[in-house]
Amino acid sequence: MVEQTNWARGGLHFSDIVIDAPFDHFGRSGDAPGTAASAGATSGGMTSAPVNLPQTLTVFARIIATEPASTKPYLVFLQGGPGVEAPRPVTPVSPGSWVARALEEFQVVMLDQRGTGRSNPIGSVDGTITGLESVGDDPAAIAEALSYFRADSIVEDAEVLRGHLGVESWSLLGQSFGGFTTLRYVSAHASSLDEVYFTGGLPAIGLDPAAVYGRTWEGMIGKSEQHYRTFPGDREKMRRLVDLASAGEGIALPGGARATPERIRLLGHFLGASDGPEKLHYLLDLDPASAAFRHDLAASLPFSGRNPLYAVIHESCWADGTVTNWAARRAMPDAVAEDPTLLAGEHAGPESLHEDPELAPFAEVADLVAVRQWPRLYDVDALRAAEVRGAAAVYYEDAYVPVEHSLATAEHLSGVQAWVTNEYEHNGLRADGYRVLDRLIGLARG
Repeated sequence: MVEQTNWARGGLHFSDIVIDAPFDHFGRSGDAPGTAASAGATSGGMTSAPVNLPQTLTVFARIIATEPASTKPYLVFLQGGPGVEAPRPVTPVSPGSWVARALEEFQVVMLDQRGTGRSNPIGSVDGTITGLESVGDDPAAIAEALSYFRADSIVEDAEVLRGHLGVESWSLLGQSFGGFTTLRYVSAHASSLDEVYFTGGLPAIGLDPAAVYGRTWEGMIGKSEQHYRTFPGDREKMRRLVDLASAGEGIALPGGARATPERIRLLGHFLGASDGPEKLHYLLDLDPASAAFRHDLAASLPFSGRNPLYAVIHESCWADGTVTNWAARRAMPDAVAEDPTLLAGEHAGPESLHEDPELAPFAEVADLVAVRQWPRLYDVDALRAAEVRGAAAVYYEDAYVPVEHSLATAEHLSGVQAWVTNEYEHNGLRADGYRVLDRLIGLARG
């Protein structure tokens, strides 16, 4: 199936494209259940019965150009996450945005990664998981199906789209998890790429994810203490909030969700963005008994039913031939466990899946995902051999992607120039997108 709709607004021209892509690009579903190569393989010697996987799924992309029938080259934007759809820019495009800079010389491809947006979205409605109906309701079968929603499959979907568009090669811009996906693209299909740009998205290669989360916990301890130095009253407010969350089943939130202390700790994700400390301070300014606070708290928690894959398969994005086994919880320092005012960033844990009714249907699935033995994502020899030019913004104080791991990975990419900066937090592309992308393009092209 191929569908294309063209439209224009605000001086921009859009093409909405829907195509079919194979659900299983690698033939893994044909492997014997329980083998190491099997899509159903897990750790601990567990096996699973064959699963009725779909043959295809739909993939959606929106192409944005400054003129009809544009001949500019393509730049594919790979969104952060995992489990979050591509942005929907409004017109007129902000002159300070990365989109404005990209449109000066590219057509921008906004790809909804599989499982998000209009690309076979996965969620839950009225307590039932949606988007995988053909798989059935067995948690083991759903966990196996979700093993096809990682960066390796997203890259192959993009290759199907590239073939549909009839272009020999294109360029990529990967933000956060989108950078992980970009690295996989270089590893698997370097010949399809002209330029690659990373913003806060050069991952560690071949490490136990707990080693990465150990570093991000250290970073969050520092950011927590800095926040309390800037806003001295916030520590006591956070302590009182944790006390409220410790009572009974936690703080009741709109829609039936609740927040216990470990979910409250996740408010630290604000501190990974340049404007986040103020947002956290303003939230803590509200009366915890007020409706405004309860609604704002629910909207502020990073793992929710709006994008369930963000919680369910989050840690798997770090799994390069490893098992995750709730790595963020394994790596939590004693100092953090003992002091609930030391906050977390993107440290996914099982509590979010049990305390939100929209995530609850995925709770057992997530536990099965956590014990899965994942295949390798990156081929170091292929990365070293790739003749793809590009540049990477490596944020020195990044709360989510540790700088030392990013720089170690950059050593394998001879054509990619690293720009190490403390001017920005992880959201640099959103905060100052035109300048960030312009700097990267300049570095890549010398």
